[in-house]
Amino acid sequence: MEIGSLIEPPTPMAQDLAISTRGLTKQFDRHIAVNDIDLQVAAGEVYGLIGPNGAGKTTLIRMLAAAEEPTTGEIYINGDRLVRDQSNPKLKQRLGYLPDDFPVYEDLTVWDYLDYFARLYRLRHPRRTQRLREVLELVQLTNKRNSLIATLSRGMKQRLSLARTIIHEPILLLLDEPVSGLDPIARMKFREIIKTLQEAGMTILISSHVLSDLAELCTSVGIMELGYLVESAPLAELYNRLSRQQIILSTLGKIEALTAELKNNPLVQEWEVVAGKNQVRVHFSGSQEDCATLLRSLVEAKIALTEFHCTQEDLETIFLKLGHQQAS
Repeated sequence: MEIGSLIEPPTPMAQDLAISTRGLTKQFDRHIAVNDIDLQVAAGEVYGLIGPNGAGKTTLIRMLAAAEEPTTGEIYINGDRLVRDQSNPKLKQRLGYLPDDFPVYEDLTVWDYLDYFARLYRLRHPRRTQRLREVLELVQLTNKRNSLIATLSRGMKQRLSLARTIIHEPILLLLDEPVSGLDPIARMKFREIIKTLQEAGMTILISSHVLSDLAELCTSVGIMELGYLVESAPLAELYNRLSRQQIILSTLGKIEALTAELKNNPLVQEWEVVAGKNQVRVHFSGSQEDCATLLRSLVEAKIALTEFHCTQEDLETIFLKLGHQQAS
């Protein structure tokens, strides 16, 4: 796999979009699982899809993978129309799809399992052998090539499933809850692999309930609610627009003295005392310079601070805030 340089993409034109949907809708009997979605994902992005269970994420991903027929609407992959028939077979071969429940064949070795899928994709020797070695190295399973899949840990099996998904060098990778049930170390290894694939130029759409992982991986995020795509934006823009700045303050003295000083600063919007601690969480509307000014004023007021930490609300807080807005 050739590793290319990662360049910040400009505002995408039609030809720069890895995924483009128009009015994409999927209805099961009377239930509309995906409702009139216009999704755009630029080439080279890692796009995170989040939302509660039943929001339509899996159905959307299945349609993008040509595993589900849309009721109405159109899907374009790198500018080419995607349909579930015998047309454009080469386009379908450039998709990599990892569902959340894909089985592994436990009585096979790691090598034989990957070789089986490589043959299905009609990779020929010697390229097939070379490709198996490449993906095993990428997913850090080279030393397990002759092991039975039944002996692998859950994290190893998930990395093996990812290797199977990319064996044919897809241009678009669709991952549905790939880190579900994995421990923190296994999730970290999976994130490292995803970052490597993005650096190689692959476009990746990933759904997950582990929002901290998505915040670390993604360039853009889409939020789904009840079949609708209620938000889709670059992650940085989402933080700038919806994430409030917070300051965490701890003191050795009386908490009342600290809150009395905070009242005097017009940029302090509101605060809450953290239960069981001499700590206050402040919502602050100022700049980094304003934060420094606030810290200086508290020191001059002889407030015995042990912590002054500026941060921003995280992706989970933004998601919950948007969900509350939709419900109200």
